[in-house]
Amino acid sequence: MGEVKPFWEQPLSTLKRDEWEALCDGCGQCCLHKVEDDDTGDIYHTNVACKLLDLRSARCSDYKNRRNFVPDCVRLTPRLAHTLPWLPDSCAYRLRAEDLPLPEWHYLVCGDRDAVHRAGFSVIGKAISEEIAGPLHQHIIWEGEPMEIEVVEDEEDNGRSA
Repeated sequence: MGEVKPFWEQPLSTLKRDEWEALCDGCGQCCLHKVEDDDTGDIYHTNVACKLLDLRSARCSDYKNRRNFVPDCVRLTPRLAHTLPWLPDSCAYRLRAEDLPLPEWHYLVCGDRDAVHRAGFSVIGKAISEEIAGPLHQHIIWEGEPMEIEVVEDEEDNGRSA
C-alpha cells in the first residue's frame, strides 16, 4: 500500500474546506490593493493594505465577517486560484493550482507560522493601511526602473506652480 500524501500535496479538488483554508501561509499579499490600467488591463501591485489587515500579524482582523465590511473582498476558490494573475508567485493557492510544491518556509512544510515573515514573503513592515495611505497610484510598486511621470500643466495655471 502506497504512502498517503499530506493534504497540501493533494489536488485542490479533493480538499475539504478546512484543508483549503489551511493552505493560506498568512503572508497578507492578497490583501494589498491592486491598480488596473484601464487601457492595457495590466495590474500593478501597491503596498496599501485593506483596512481589515492587521499589519503586525499580516492576518485579517475579521476574516469571518470581512465581506460585511469589504464587500469586494475576493473569496478565493480552487477555480479562482487557477485564474487570478495577481496572486503572488509564492502563494500556496497558486502553487497548488499549478500542481507545484509549497515552499520550504510554508508553515505546513516547516511547522513554523512565522517562517513566512522571516523569509520575507509577508507584508509585515512593508505595507500601509488604506485608512492613511492616500491615493493608490502613489503607492504602486514598480518592477525594474521607476516609471517616469510626465507633468502636465493646467492651462489655467499658465505655468505657475501651486
